[in-house]
Amino acid sequence: MNAKPALESHLSATDSRSFSHVETWIFDLDNTLYPHTSRIWPQIDERITLYIAELFGLDGLSARALQKFFYHKYGTTLRALIEEHNIDPHDFLDFAHDIDHTDIELNHNLGDAIERLPGRKLILTNGSRKHAENVARKIGILDHFEDVFDIAASNFVPKPDRRAYEVFLDKHGVEPSRAAMFEDIAKNLTVPHELGMTTTLIVPKTLDPFREDFEQEAVKTPDIDYITNDLADFLKAYALPAK
Repeated sequence: MNAKPALESHLSATDSRSFSHVETWIFDLDNTLYPHTSRIWPQIDERITLYIAELFGLDGLSARALQKFFYHKYGTTLRALIEEHNIDPHDFLDFAHDIDHTDIELNHNLGDAIERLPGRKLILTNGSRKHAENVARKIGILDHFEDVFDIAASNFVPKPDRRAYEVFLDKHGVEPSRAAMFEDIAKNLTVPHELGMTTTLIVPKTLDPFREDFEQEAVKTPDIDYITNDLADFLKAYALPAK
């Protein structure tokens, strides 16, 4: 399936919070700061399947099924493997993120929009710092960010667990009522919204066949203030102060 999600370029709730008060801009990495045409997530997904196949001596189909079971039960496969099998999370992340970055393109439009945002800019990811830095560098946006908060920084507790956000906020001294969060998975915006952040869901312009449909739906919930399928244009249209 390769249909467009059911929305125009940008949608907002009738009671959407504005961005005029925002001092800290928080971005997820994967499928948020790059489109699925960069072929980053399919490679990571395949590497995770291979890791499970080698760890348990399974064939590809069985490893894939177990991977998805772990994902739905724990939120991330990594969390499941730590909890149930006491693996070395750093080895897992190094293995999962050993990918080809060839299809990642420079995004000058996004870089310009992020650079012009007034205030601090941070990446909050369930991946590793090394992965986030490698990808953001290829996109041409790494220098615009103050820091990367990765899964290791949250003691391997992933989003959407509330503890991950609380550790992040405490470490970086972020006041959530003066922050905005950008994410590609709707459930990861529930806690940020409850904490007082302005929330934006990033959806693909065309559905990614390598991800489950629920992960990329343009869902309208009270936790989501805005929805967009073009982050760079959205930031310029909504988040930047008018000249």
